[in-house]
Amino acid sequence: MSEGALSETEARRVDFAWSLGMVGSLALVFALLSVFGGVSVPVLLALGTAYVLNPIVTALERRGLNRTLGTSVVFTGCVLLLVGAVLYLIPVFREEAAKLPDFFLRSSERVVPQVEALLGRPLPDLLRQRMAELGGRASELLQSAGPTAARLVASFAGNTARFVATLLGLMVVPVLAFFFVQDYPHLVGLVKGLVPRRAVGLVSRRFSEVDDVLSAFVRGQVTVGAILSVLYSTGLGFARIDMAIVIGVIAGFGNMVPYLGTTLGVVLALLGLMLSWQGAWQLAVVAGTFLVAQMAEGLVITPKVVGDKVGLSSVSVIIAILAFGELFGFTGILLAVPTTAILKVVLSVVVERYQRTALYTGEGRGP
Repeated sequence: MSEGALSETEARRVDFAWSLGMVGSLALVFALLSVFGGVSVPVLLALGTAYVLNPIVTALERRGLNRTLGTSVVFTGCVLLLVGAVLYLIPVFREEAAKLPDFFLRSSERVVPQVEALLGRPLPDLLRQRMAELGGRASELLQSAGPTAARLVASFAGNTARFVATLLGLMVVPVLAFFFVQDYPHLVGLVKGLVPRRAVGLVSRRFSEVDDVLSAFVRGQVTVGAILSVLYSTGLGFARIDMAIVIGVIAGFGNMVPYLGTTLGVVLALLGLMLSWQGAWQLAVVAGTFLVAQMAEGLVITPKVVGDKVGLSSVSVIIAILAFGELFGFTGILLAVPTTAILKVVLSVVVERYQRTALYTGEGRGP
């Protein structure tokens, strides 16, 4: 039954009830994360995975493939893709990570002369000394990072209960995700079956708006980050910049936080440029890489992939990440933008209904 079957007063009540339900659900999610993080995180990861993969399985189902078989095909493809990516990326990142100590050590030794040559005057002795100490300490820290990480893993593994719980939590995510994807239509139907029959049309439309926002963010931002990472890594690699892949991935996926990825990428690329200077052509290639990537992201990639469905300003995203990160830690950072996008839909619904009331229009009392 459509919204048209409801009176304005009934539709207002349904929308307000739906808005309260969404806010309450979000509050419950964060409460569970705070109290039962070890249990709730794998379930949320599995639900997120199911949400992302469901459209693919649904498309296969529409082509006549059994849903269970379609789910198996999609998960098999994801596993093969993940294994291939890991087998390819681990050696690459290991090689790049091995360069980090020498990278920072050379930074402290070469950057200062390069800056002095550009300025045409020597830097203060105190600044030269501090930069040298910073580079040396960074190099020592990175050299000891491997043994330190090994000790942390050994210490963590020593706590058998915690280690087993974490291992089981990671192992159960794909299992739960498989069953969530397989039963996705049933779960949606179960929730839909609890909605009063007269309000089904309106509530379904509201959830469709939330789905548009979440799908635009989750699928869109990951896709944009991957495309930008390839563009940055290719351009910086062509410029023969040290750690081009690492810098490209940081700049690409860092784009999820407005300005952060580009700023870090530019700083790291300029630092790498100073350490591997071969001529002005490198500077031109680096500048061209960031210029082309930013223009492509703003004019083509984001409009085509994400569109305007999320509709959050850069300031809103930054404030949300800072606030949720402060309140809920790393998990809060991961959920900050999706949660804010959902709350934006809720707020738009409340405002829409408020603007139809007699209090807002100044007309006679409504029905």
